[in-house]
Amino acid sequence: MDILRILIAIFIPPLGVFLQVGLGGAFWLNLLLTILGYIPGILHAVYIILTRGPARA
Repeated sequence: MDILRILIAIFIPPLGVFLQVGLGGAFWLNLLLTILGYIPGILHAVYIILTRGPARA
């Protein structure tokens, strides 16, 4: 499932973070990073997906 989230994070970084952590601070930070620069948004999204545990329902 992480591979799918990483692929989503490459195309739409905030969605990848949302799927991992929900509407928390990491999501809003990623949205800001994506608006300011697409590459920082991707890097942050991949970092969040790889370091956080499985998504909580």
